[in-house]
Amino acid sequence: MEGVFAVLFIVFNFLLLPHPSSSLPLCTDSWAPLTVSTKLEFCSYNGSSCCNSTDDSKLQKQFQAMNISDPSCASLLQSVLCARCDPFSAKLFTIDSGPRPVPLLCNSTVSTNSSQSNQATNDFCSQVWDTCQNVLILNSPFAPSLQGQAGAPVNSNFTKLTELWQSKTDFCDAFGGASTAGSICYDGEPVTLNETGSPSAPHGLCLEKIGEGNYLDMVAHPDGSNRAFFSNQQGCSGRCSCNSDVNCDPSKLRLDNGDQPCQYQSVIAEYTANGTASQPSLAENARPSEVRRIFTMGLPFTSQHGGQILFGPTDGYLYFMTGDGGGGGDPYNFSQNKKSILGKIMRLDIDTIPSTAEINRLGLWGNYSIPKDNPFSEDEDLLPEIWAFGLRNPWRCSFDLERPSYFMCADVGENLYEEVDIISKGGNYGWRVYEGLYPFDPTSSPGGNTQVNSISPILPVMGYNHSEVNKKVGSASIIGGYFYRSNTDPCMYGRYLYADLYAGAIWAATEDPENSGNFSTNTIPFACARDSPLECSTVPASTLAALGYIYSFGQDNSKDIYLLTSSGVYRVAAPSRCSYTCSKENVTAVASPSPTTSPPSHANQLSPVILLSALLLLMAGLA
Repeated sequence: MEGVFAVLFIVFNFLLLPHPSSSLPLCTDSWAPLTVSTKLEFCSYNGSSCCNSTDDSKLQKQFQAMNISDPSCASLLQSVLCARCDPFSAKLFTIDSGPRPVPLLCNSTVSTNSSQSNQATNDFCSQVWDTCQNVLILNSPFAPSLQGQAGAPVNSNFTKLTELWQSKTDFCDAFGGASTAGSICYDGEPVTLNETGSPSAPHGLCLEKIGEGNYLDMVAHPDGSNRAFFSNQQGCSGRCSCNSDVNCDPSKLRLDNGDQPCQYQSVIAEYTANGTASQPSLAENARPSEVRRIFTMGLPFTSQHGGQILFGPTDGYLYFMTGDGGGGGDPYNFSQNKKSILGKIMRLDIDTIPSTAEINRLGLWGNYSIPKDNPFSEDEDLLPEIWAFGLRNPWRCSFDLERPSYFMCADVGENLYEEVDIISKGGNYGWRVYEGLYPFDPTSSPGGNTQVNSISPILPVMGYNHSEVNKKVGSASIIGGYFYRSNTDPCMYGRYLYADLYAGAIWAATEDPENSGNFSTNTIPFACARDSPLECSTVPASTLAALGYIYSFGQDNSKDIYLLTSSGVYRVAAPSRCSYTCSKENVTAVASPSPTTSPPSHANQLSPVILLSALLLLMAGLA
């Protein structure tokens, strides 16, 4: 597909975000930390840890094999080895995108914008050198060959630091470093972050109405322009996800609202742009014939289909979000079944296409291949396509533009709780053993049950009970959004926005400490700008904008955030245009035309392109 500008179609949505990563609790294998029920014997980590008892035992054997005679040095090196168990070990052991044999050892410098606590001001690197420089260590982890730095030749397995490195300066140039905004360092103790205290909640979210029409998704054009694509949905046909591989017989499924099982499908297909345009990026139509059918799946019931797709900002792979297939309470336990692709996030390589024989041999669902580092390489029970599981109906996921390791997914609840999760490799998010924070008791289980004590679910980082938005049971449905990264509303910057389908509430979540994965949330009022390009209405006896239903959020290439609703398309505007106070806003820079003038120029910054109302698409350059 080299040089081809293609269009990918699916019955839901797309996104492409090429940006670098940042830190949050994550292990060196990219899996989320475990919840440790009992304290590890060798490494002093409890609660959250990247080690289980087996890992702890391996580290202890490695330490014993080093045969360190000096107790003080031995204590320091034990803590260095045990840093593998730190919930932030992925960041400690990675620098310049490469792995390290030991964590980055703190020197005495902490930058002013570091989120790490003042413990990082300890010159731990000098302490290791001063204590261990003349101590014999067998198979030292500080050997130059392991660090990729220049040093003295190693002639024996038993070595001193002074035999490996000419000076403390050379040693700490190789293994030391400062805590900065983009990195953390190890000071001999588990990593702790500064609690800065959550800033006050924004006074409100100002919106401007820029379009009519009902759309389920919006995607910015990957050429960086002000163009965007809007879509709604229909369906197609394919292999049923209720099959013998997952102990499910479609002939035994009941009709769902009069519809046959697997009547509805999720499809990912590739199309080319219409060649009549002078440049492929300017095309407004696609050729009607598919170039390639990437994926087709029949759905057992008529609800909870998920269906969003994203491209990973750092790996370029396709992430495909699926719901549990419906039926009420996931009766066939698809989400916990590691051989089912329902209730999952899949990760596919669509640039490397295997032969038809290989596709059939592997039992793939279409024309794609499996990334070698997918979780199945460490959990042989998982289907190779699966990246994460235990989801009910992920409805709108996103990668943070500034920190793509923050892969956020909202997951729609059953009757009690709506949640937002940070997705990590191999993560189990609990459904249907849990609904958010609460144990779930299914009413029907023809597909069997998963025992509570057999899983270690990753709990949501934010969410809300149905009773918070509607006293009627089941009258809530979360809509995932984005970390706000635009300069339009500086008081909203860095907060994660999400909403409820019924448009009764919008939330702004603030992380504290920064990079910790811990969030506090506030509901925020929302109103329409007094100079909105299109006229807005308000909820009776209220100042809230009458949005109807909120279907989705969108983000354009200027980082502005949009709401796609049943009453039209809205964009987040400067807070002063709704008379909201924001001390960070430069009010004089905000255009506020008089009522007699034409709509402001900022209303025309987005150029919408509506392509094929039946399907959603993304213009993507495939290499």
